[in-house]
Order: sequence, then structure tokens, then C-alpha cells
Amino acid sequence: MVYGFIFLVSIVSVIVLFLIRKVKSEKLREYLSTAIVLIVVGCIMSVFACRSCAQAFDKFIKLASFFSILWIALWVGNALSADFLNEKISWTVYPVRRLLVGLAATILFTVVAVYIIVQFYRLALDYHIRDVSEMIYSSLVITFLISMFMHGRAFLINWKETALTAEKLKYESMTARYESLKSQVNPHFLFNSFNALTNLIYEDKDLAAKFVKQLSEVYRYVLDTRDRELVSKEEELKFLESYLFLQKIRFGDNLRISIELDQVKTDFPPLVLQMLIENAIKHNVISSDQPLTVRIFLSNNFIVVENTLQKKKVLAEESAGVGLSNIRLRYEFLTKQKVEVEESTEKFVVRIPTIVRTPT
Repeated sequence: MVYGFIFLVSIVSVIVLFLIRKVKSEKLREYLSTAIVLIVVGCIMSVFACRSCAQAFDKFIKLASFFSILWIALWVGNALSADFLNEKISWTVYPVRRLLVGLAATILFTVVAVYIIVQFYRLALDYHIRDVSEMIYSSLVITFLISMFMHGRAFLINWKETALTAEKLKYESMTARYESLKSQVNPHFLFNSFNALTNLIYEDKDLAAKFVKQLSEVYRYVLDTRDRELVSKEEELKFLESYLFLQKIRFGDNLRISIELDQVKTDFPPLVLQMLIENAIKHNVISSDQPLTVRIFLSNNFIVVENTLQKKKVLAEESAGVGLSNIRLRYEFLTKQKVEVEESTEKFVVRIPTIVRTPT
């Protein structure tokens, strides 16, 4: 009768496992499938653990239910514990700490769960497990072996995901730098620069010569930094000085830039400040009646680029949507801190994290 019951449970389990495949939630599907398998395992273990149970169906049912509940409880509890610890302690950043804390949590939960289930069967069902310490020891050994396998699997999965994420971010950073270069060397910028230069040649030859020198400095910096992840503050500000010289020729006193970074220690992804200023120039009205003010300063470990908001009704050039997304992608690659963007009725603010390279 017992063997027939086990066979019936196995057949029903196969059918249920087939039906569970239609459940949409992957997590729920995993939990249900494992629970069904553990019930079958509990039934089979009962036959080997208690030879007399093959002739006593009531004893078999109690022992089978005990093993099934025990293994389901241990699996669910340890799985939830692992999920919680994965959120709190990174496998890739603190692998040894994660392993030790995970093993400690597994041992503690296993001992407590086995003791509670044994006492529940003793008090509620008057079913006594003869050697509780042996049951705890056996459960610990089996759970420990399974946990070591699961911990190793979790470490490899996390390591693989981290490696893939790093490669993805590296690719996105390279793409962002390329887009930054492409957006800098664009026909509109060249047209505006050469148009301003044409007027200067007739008005002030010395200023025209200086304009050409500053224009060459801009493009030299673009070419020199296209393969670099970070540049020093001094390099970025020197480049920005050349870029702003060109824009001042075009806009005069209608463009007002304030840079307050003298005491700040930080590095920048190349062209970041220039892109933010260019973004402000592109999207806002600049005139004697509505001068554009841009302020760059430090606040709470963020470099803040803040400009007055006076949006153009129609953009003179189509926005490629590269600017802010470009900057966000590069900072995702370089730091865990996020780029923050805030827009009010009067101001547009972008906060970029400070980055200080450790000496090598």
C-alpha cells in the first residue's frame, strides 16, 4: 500500500509539475516546483528511514509529512535568507563576508527549524522523533552540502552578471564618448564659429588670430581626450576657457558664466562641463533682454551646473537627445552616485558627482 501511494504521489507530481509550467511568475513557479519535488523526496526518505513504515501506513504518512514539511521549510527559509543577504551583502564586493554570513544564517535557521518542527509533531500529533540531535545533525549535513552548492552557484551567477554589466557599461561609455566627440564636431558649431571668425577678420585681425588659436585648442583637446575616461579639473577648465572664449565672441555679455571651483578636488569625464553649457545655450534664449546666466559650483559633493531657464519656442538645430543621457551613462560607469537633474520655472539644474582618483 505504501509503495502504491508513493507511485501515485509521483504520478500526480509529474502532472502538477507539467501544469505549473503555465504559471506566469517565474519565482512562484520555482517555489511550487521545488515543493512538489520535496514532497516526493520526503515520501521516499520515509521508506528508507523507517523499514516498519512500509507495513504501517499511518506511521508512514506521519513520517512522510514530517520529512516533506521539514525540507520545504528548510528550503524556503534558506532561499528567503539568501535573497535577503544578496541585497545586503554583494557577492562580488564582499565574497568572503557573504559566504560566512550565509553559512552562519543557514546553520542557525536549520537548527531552529528542525527543533520547532520536531516539537510541533511531538505536541500536536503525539509523534516522537527518537533522536532529535541526530535529526538536527543529519539535516545540517544535507543542508550544508546543498547550501555550499547554492552559494557557489550564486557567486558564479553574480560574478557573471557583474562582468556582463561592466562590459555593457564600458561599451556605453565608449559610445557616449564617441557621441560626445560627434556632437562637438558638428556642422552647426563649425558654422557658428566660422561665421563669427569671418566678421572678426574684417573688424579685428588680432582678435581673429586669437579666435583661431582658441578654436584649434578646443579641437586638440577633443582629439587628445577621446580615449580617456577622466581628466583633471585643471585640464577640463583650461579647455572650457577656450570654448567659452568662442561663445563670448558670439554672444558677448549676454552669456554670463560663473565658475566657482577653485578649492574643489575632482576629476571629470572629458567635455562634461562643455556639454552642459552647450545644452544650456542650445535650449535657451540669449539676448540683451534675456541674458543667459550659468553658474558652476560645489554643493554636497556634487558639481552643480545651474542656468536660468528661458526656453526657446523652436530650436535652431534639432536636439539629438545625446547630452544628458550621454553624461548619465558615463557617470554610471565611473561611480555609483547618480547624476541628478532638476527643472523649475526659473532654473535648470544638473548635479554631477565629484570623482577623486586614488593614487596608483
